[in-house]
Amino acid sequence: MNINFSKYQGTGNDFIIIDNRDGSISLSNEQIAFLCDRRFGVGSDGLMLLGNASGYDFKMTYYNADGTEGTMCGNGGRCLVQFALDNGIVKNQYSFIAIDGPHEAIIHNNGWVHLKMSDVHAVETGDDFFVTNTGSPHYIKMVNDIENFEVFKEGKSIRYNSRFAKEGINVNFIEHQGNHLFVRTYERGVENETYSCGTGVTASAIISCIHKHGEQEVSIKTIGGKLAVSFNNQGGGHFNNIWLKGPGTFVYKASIHVK
Repeated sequence: MNINFSKYQGTGNDFIIIDNRDGSISLSNEQIAFLCDRRFGVGSDGLMLLGNASGYDFKMTYYNADGTEGTMCGNGGRCLVQFALDNGIVKNQYSFIAIDGPHEAIIHNNGWVHLKMSDVHAVETGDDFFVTNTGSPHYIKMVNDIENFEVFKEGKSIRYNSRFAKEGINVNFIEHQGNHLFVRTYERGVENETYSCGTGVTASAIISCIHKHGEQEVSIKTIGGKLAVSFNNQGGGHFNNIWLKGPGTFVYKASIHVK
């Protein structure tokens, strides 16, 4: 079958997006993995379907690059909002449903999409790490000299250790640099470092201000570009009014034959 698709990226985190509002597209794990393959398919960090959902502007269904259905993707969510606008869903404020629940989004005049994330209700504090869930599970560790840090090697060893191997976890390494936070992420499902991870930078921003109560905003640097995260730290591991802010950029559209 021939499939029409669009390619979008959010700070280098790239996605295949398919309009499935008519419900005609049903892809196997193998077909999704083929499409996401950077040598034999289109190439992307994940694939999303834009669908219909009663009471919402649209539904977001996200798949990892290995073909498995994923949890929430922040960069993907922003790209899907931009895709919705580009494909005729014109709103001042969007409301959509994803696997982790409802989300709101606003596209600002500077082209950035502001995406409201799920509230966070728990943070685990380890000896030198934190674990929390921002729609996807994240492990966060502060490091020095992050530019030269072995993210793939260290991230993979944590993601596949005895605690996390079965379900997997995304692993973020962070460092304060002047007025911003540099975040690098090893993503489960991709099984490699990505240029950016939206739920990862959200988790990292929260952890960077874990002792600062009240309204906060953190500027983020990733390999793929700049983002920002604002939130309210209520204390006790509770965070609400969380907004992930950044671009969702159209790259191209095309069609491909899938067996």
